[in-house]
Amino acid sequence: MTKTRLGALTSGIACASLSVAAAAHADAVTDWNAISIPIIVTGTPVHPGATALLDSAMVQAAVYDAVVAIEGGFKPYAVTIPGAHGNTAAAVAKAAHDVLVNRFPSAATVATVESAYHTYLSANGIPEDDPGVAVGQQAAAGIIALRATDGSFPNPLPPPFTGGTDPGVWRPTPPANAPMLAPWLSSVTPFTLKSPSQYRPQPPPPLTSKQYADAYNEVKSMGSLTSTTRTPDQTDLALFWNANYQLIWNQVARDMATARIHDVAESARLFALVNLAMADAAITAWDTKFHFVFWRPITAIQLGDTDGNSRTVSDPTWQPLIASPPYPDYTSGANNVTGAATRALALFFETDEISFAAHTTNPAAPTQTRMFDRFSDAAAEVVVARIWEGIHFRFADETARKQGRHVAQWAFSHALKPLDEDDDNDDQ
Repeated sequence: MTKTRLGALTSGIACASLSVAAAAHADAVTDWNAISIPIIVTGTPVHPGATALLDSAMVQAAVYDAVVAIEGGFKPYAVTIPGAHGNTAAAVAKAAHDVLVNRFPSAATVATVESAYHTYLSANGIPEDDPGVAVGQQAAAGIIALRATDGSFPNPLPPPFTGGTDPGVWRPTPPANAPMLAPWLSSVTPFTLKSPSQYRPQPPPPLTSKQYADAYNEVKSMGSLTSTTRTPDQTDLALFWNANYQLIWNQVARDMATARIHDVAESARLFALVNLAMADAAITAWDTKFHFVFWRPITAIQLGDTDGNSRTVSDPTWQPLIASPPYPDYTSGANNVTGAATRALALFFETDEISFAAHTTNPAAPTQTRMFDRFSDAAAEVVVARIWEGIHFRFADETARKQGRHVAQWAFSHALKPLDEDDDNDDQ
């Protein structure tokens, strides 16, 4: 049961090498997370831009099953491989390779994956026929078969969804005025949850309520493109979190694994837990968005005289700090995913109080790295960041954070368990 380390990949790994070259890694699982995530984010899937969190969950689930088949210690996620043996790093590389090629069939992405795979085996002195390769192949095949009818590649695609025109109802927002991105994601089969609606919340507050008016006036003031109440530091924070959350939280997980984990099975469990939770949180968010179809602040504020609330005053020229994404407000996908990732990390390490760095993917952000002493502190920042960006009401952010935490707790309690620990089969 060989465990290999890789200090640097050679330049033959194309774009993926930028994320892994000249960096110290905990093990093959960490290596292949660093290789896979950029490929997932920049590759060309069947439906561009819509399945990235699902793709990374599949990769990490396959890697996890391949690792525990050889190393033991934990129950498989989906695939049991009797008699598994061989080089664990070979199993990891092949599992990730096969899922990536399945999910990203374009010639350019396949070429990148193939280059990364063969370079990795060569750099680590692993024969291409090592028995671990067959283990990774079986693990990937099992995950691919399990997810083959999960709804993530609908064919044909459903008609474009553009919401409605009644007060409170989402409709496409400028500047793109695009229909809702991937409405079908709301009904994709979750990875650990029983259904997409398992943590569907109560409706957003009525348009005529004080709670709605307070949230309206907060984002109108603090989230405006020309705000005079948002401080420079608050604008800096908002721009920091105008970023790719999948990249941010996988980088944090890699940093945690490198510094704190010395067992490859534990590493596989960490990355699977974080990515399964984020994927299910995204599905949960889309279920909620598609169910309630609540309007974005830009629409609400420009049409404030139609909401029946005397506490709101319209501003037909109001613009947010950043462009509104093409899907409804309630609940926030960024907060669902962040709530899930931060709670999964805290559960895994059995404490919320761990110091770490988060790195934005937004080159325009004045601050590129922020330091935290608690995972929950980062989650709290994302709540206010989406308000200060002008794209969410507070109730959409706070509810989403709770949803994400519930999703992570469920995943932690019902999947990837130690062999000697019973699953939690409650219905909470």
